[in-house]
Amino acid sequence: MQHEQQTPPPIVPREKLDFDLDGNIPKYWLDNDPFKTRFFDALSTLFPVGEKFFITCVRDFKDRIDDPKLLQEIKDFTRQEAQHSMLHTQYNNRLKAQGVDVDAILKGQEHRLFGIIRKVFSREFTLGITTASEHITAIMADCFVERPAIFANADERIRALYVWHAMEEMEHKGVAYDVLVDHAKASYWTRISSMLLVTALFPYHVFRIMKHMFQVDGFSRWERTKIWAKGLWWLYKPGGIFMPMMGKYFSYLKPSFHPWQEPVVPSYEPWLKLLKETGNPIEAGNRLALSQQHG
Repeated sequence: MQHEQQTPPPIVPREKLDFDLDGNIPKYWLDNDPFKTRFFDALSTLFPVGEKFFITCVRDFKDRIDDPKLLQEIKDFTRQEAQHSMLHTQYNNRLKAQGVDVDAILKGQEHRLFGIIRKVFSREFTLGITTASEHITAIMADCFVERPAIFANADERIRALYVWHAMEEMEHKGVAYDVLVDHAKASYWTRISSMLLVTALFPYHVFRIMKHMFQVDGFSRWERTKIWAKGLWWLYKPGGIFMPMMGKYFSYLKPSFHPWQEPVVPSYEPWLKLLKETGNPIEAGNRLALSQQHG
């Protein structure tokens, strides 16, 4: 059955936002829990090089595009991703101050994405990796924003950063896909095989970085074993972080899939309104969280 596509919202690059990331944010800012905190911290270390890779892979096909609307969307997508990269670099500087070897993580990712993947695979396949990653970040964003319990006991600054990032991921979630299917003319096999690669590599690298973070934090082997056991249950249990996302994840495998078969989340419009009213992303994130808790 062909699903109807929703009307996407405009892609709005929001620049000069201040999340007070240089402030006194607690080390374990989510539920005072090392695993939950380091899961999101590890995601943050992957964003700066990842965003650069996504921009590069989409731009590979700019010469094939003459649709002014899509060209403008690519420009706005690029500006949004550049902001994400910049603010997550600021976030990662906090981690560096805690002893996390952020420079080695970035260098390793740069080597894997630009030194290996872009040299080994076709431009269509690397755009497929981008599209798959964008799908995963969009459904994760959807999941984190619409399930306020996840960030209920988070530091308000980091929560606001992830809410803003999530909303923008949803705005531009169709851009790479439209380039992949309509202009790169990638096959269904390219789309699916690149998703399988991302599905395998994404948790592997997140967990590898978390392992390093726990060692830096000075936990003993037994403490780390307990942290992993409890944390993996939080991620993978029925009703945990990942299981409720599975339906949306598998929708990508349908030949007729398009990202805009799924509308933006219900909290998107309220968040936009709050950001416009307050001009402050932290305040907007706080008030959204309060309204969700009382809703």
